[in-house]
Amino acid sequence: MASLVLGLPKGSLQEATFAMMRKAGFNLSVSSRSYIPTCDDEDLKCRLLRPQEIPRYVELGLLDSGITGYDWIYENNADVVEVCELCYSKATSRPVRWVIAVPNDSPIQSVKDLEGKRISSEAVGLTRRYLEANGVNADVEFSWGATEVKAPELVDAIVDLTETGSSLRANNLRILATILTSTTRLIANKTAWEDADKRAKLEQIAMLMTGALQAESRVLLKMNVGSANLGKVIEILPALHTPTVNALDADGWHAVESVVEESKVRELVPRLKAAGAEGLIELPLNKIIF
Repeated sequence: MASLVLGLPKGSLQEATFAMMRKAGFNLSVSSRSYIPTCDDEDLKCRLLRPQEIPRYVELGLLDSGITGYDWIYENNADVVEVCELCYSKATSRPVRWVIAVPNDSPIQSVKDLEGKRISSEAVGLTRRYLEANGVNADVEFSWGATEVKAPELVDAIVDLTETGSSLRANNLRILATILTSTTRLIANKTAWEDADKRAKLEQIAMLMTGALQAESRVLLKMNVGSANLGKVIEILPALHTPTVNALDADGWHAVESVVEESKVRELVPRLKAAGAEGLIELPLNKIIF
């Protein structure tokens, strides 16, 4: 098959994307001066681009596919196939938000108060569409970066991307409204999606990356349990479906294992131990394919 050309996001998402691709089984490497990563899959050719540009190049067919944010698909009004949602971002697995923010001491209290004001944003199209939908006429200018520091000296408000809100708080800004909530997406050019080989490759990437993401928050718990306590332990133990139970060579003992949410382990382990589980082992997971 012809190689699938995949656009990968350069910038804040790059490190997280490379890590997720590695967990999915695709080993990537790139030098600090290169925009062409190497991949150990000969059917995959990768290009590093700003995520803002990826939807447009995918729509034009200059890339077969790409990983970018829904916000940039929306900003570019790109006509592409959304293969799957990939819920990861720079710092967390939570969605990111485009918000309108103003200085803490600003008299602006609502979106309507932005009438006639100056607003700075990297997402000019997204901002203008939101204001138009709310019947507000304001001067929206493109920001080349460091958007948070422009209010109040240069602009009245900003529209910026936030994941945790810490940068806004550090710059004495408060959120006025959320314009758009965005997650990372794997997208494809429509012609490439109709190509059987390229579609199969995209579906493989989607399955493996989704599996890697599913495994991020889960672990495998293994333990030995005597027959007298087996019912109590299974009653406590959550599972994707049901725990796996296998008889051991020693009479009256069973090996029990289950995939559980990592956040629940600290509460589960003492309860399992008290219920009679022994030799508890917690193991990280690489992928879970449902």
